[in-house]
Amino acid sequence: MKKPLIVIFLVLLLDQVSKILVKTTMAIGEAIPVFGKWFYILFIENNGMAFGWEISGAVWGKIFLSLFRVAAVALLFWLISRMVRNKVKFGPVFGISLITAGAIGNIIDCWFYGLIFGYAGFLQGRVVDMLYFPLFEFPDWVPFLGGEVFFSPVFNVADSAITIGILYLLIFQWKFIKNFEDIIKVK
Repeated sequence: MKKPLIVIFLVLLLDQVSKILVKTTMAIGEAIPVFGKWFYILFIENNGMAFGWEISGAVWGKIFLSLFRVAAVALLFWLISRMVRNKVKFGPVFGISLITAGAIGNIIDCWFYGLIFGYAGFLQGRVVDMLYFPLFEFPDWVPFLGGEVFFSPVFNVADSAITIGILYLLIFQWKFIKNFEDIIKVK
């Protein structure tokens, strides 16, 4: 069980250090170019769902989202422990560990950032996002997309870990997905 915990710890460390550095050294909306016009550190905050979506009923929606995340993380930890107990190769365990770390990273923001930075109560914090890759802008003459930026989401290390974990499982660990039921059985 050491390897998955190390992966989770390292991802969480990178995620939280990057978020706290951005939050304490930049103003919301401030952007620092890193690689030309293709990569910026852009400080924004969102209420906790992908693409800034929200559940209606601000306070209760955030509480519901937080409880759902905790249940998901508990399920992921159960899955990791079951996989380790059944001696599943590290590849699938690595993918699930990345997803788990990403979920925990965003939970920390929502649960504690409002309290730590003094703008909201417990469970009411906002997620810090900072990685922005506006790869190119569609020319104005392109129907429906003219002037729009290709790949405009702003995200963080936790979001990246979740995405990379899912893609890693889908692309490189398809046997794991195919045999999932056999992997989690009690042996």
